[in-house]
Amino acid sequence: MRKLLNTLYVMTESCYLTLDGENIVIQDGGKTLGRFPLHTLENIICFTYKGASPALMGACAERRTGMCFFSPGGRFLARAVGKEYGNILLRKEQYRISDDETRRIVYARNMITGKIFNSRWSIERTLRDHSCRVDAGKLKQISDTLRDTLPKADSAPGLNELRGLEGKAAEQYFSVLNDMILNQKEDFVFTTRTRRPPLDNLNAVLSFAYTILAGDCANALSGTGLDPYAGFMHGDRPGRTSLALDLMEELRPVLADRFIITLINRKMLQASHFEKQKDGAVLLNSDGRKIFLTAWQNHKKEIITHPYLKEKMEWGLVPHVQALLLARTIRGDLEEYPPFLWK
Repeated sequence: MRKLLNTLYVMTESCYLTLDGENIVIQDGGKTLGRFPLHTLENIICFTYKGASPALMGACAERRTGMCFFSPGGRFLARAVGKEYGNILLRKEQYRISDDETRRIVYARNMITGKIFNSRWSIERTLRDHSCRVDAGKLKQISDTLRDTLPKADSAPGLNELRGLEGKAAEQYFSVLNDMILNQKEDFVFTTRTRRPPLDNLNAVLSFAYTILAGDCANALSGTGLDPYAGFMHGDRPGRTSLALDLMEELRPVLADRFIITLINRKMLQASHFEKQKDGAVLLNSDGRKIFLTAWQNHKKEIITHPYLKEKMEWGLVPHVQALLLARTIRGDLEEYPPFLWK
């Protein structure tokens, strides 16, 4: 298990990041805005045009410090990756599973079962806390539909069938996402999931959160010695961290979606924190990203009890723990991968 250290978010668009000894230095023109010991950071996330020096990227790769680059508008650009230190036997077994549908579907079933379970939990959470403010009958009907889908996903005979069940379950879940928004409903209207580009405020923040979470999952997998690009549910595609997307599926409803719902319902994110591009894309603006990332970092520090391990830990450690459990299953230490089933 890797200790959860700090994540440094660089938001000033004109900044350039350099290395000075064992320190990361944030520069804007000839002015130094900040200086941080590199060994205290687990992730560096940059929303800048100028980027970082090769020396700093090399130092991050050597120390296995995650470094992700986004455009100032929040579009993912690249992730700096260094030498892989994983167990070759573990990776070879991962590749064997990835190439064998009869083996990979065993992992994919559990991950998608986790996603559907957690999607249902999110709906039930709204019913429990705000039954007088929502259409309880509508939400209960969708919750029951997701409950009935769980055994079907757990016994899906093939990946195509599993993907079909996952798609229908996601459609059902998103059909009531708008109902779980209790405040600012005129500014955060959700009708359908849109991406590349997101076309409304809620889709914009969903896409942003999923990108951040996918990067966290990719770093966690690399930390356990697994290849984040060789997936089980998601197929191979150049440049796509398929296994990170697999791992993220079960975490979306509880780590990302509930967090976003809270930000909106508490009015921490508002319509003024978004901007519309000429092509119709809607993105978080600079102020919106700062609010999101500050709240996200604080959320990752909240203590929970892991439902499988029964141990207390920070939310931010959950991707690392799940990656570790996945690695142990692939090695044969566990009979079956235990998805994160939040209760």
